[in-house]
Amino acid sequence: MSRISRKEKERFIKFALVGISGTLIDVGLFNLFNQGFGIAANSAKAYSFSLAVFNNFLWNRLWTFPESKSLPFIKQFSQYLLVSVIGLLINIFIFATFDPRLIIFFDSVLPADFFLNSIVIGHNVSVAIATIVVLFWNYFANRFWTFRNID
Repeated sequence: MSRISRKEKERFIKFALVGISGTLIDVGLFNLFNQGFGIAANSAKAYSFSLAVFNNFLWNRLWTFPESKSLPFIKQFSQYLLVSVIGLLINIFIFATFDPRLIIFFDSVLPADFFLNSIVIGHNVSVAIATIVVLFWNYFANRFWTFRNID
């Protein structure tokens, strides 16, 4: 049991590292498309999110779950994409739920001359909460559905 547990911990860490790379790709490409190429923000976000999901799928298939390389690519990618889109919806819901409340909270506890305002802090704490929740959703949904045939 401890061997399986250790292996799953390693997979989770790899999954999280892949997620960090995807986040960097998402943010970087969003800014490149939006600021560099003048693409509208919603379209730029759709493109950057899609490319980040594809990046994450490839790295998770090849590195996190290398035993899955023999499974059908399209089926596996479709499952991964669906989990990611649900994760995006969860992310948006959590952000929308926490953000206004945290802004009000930080507005009431921060001194007026604090170097960051309550909006910046509220946004970033909300993003962090949503990201952590979605990390676990994405990992377990993919582990037990997309990559379920892996020991």
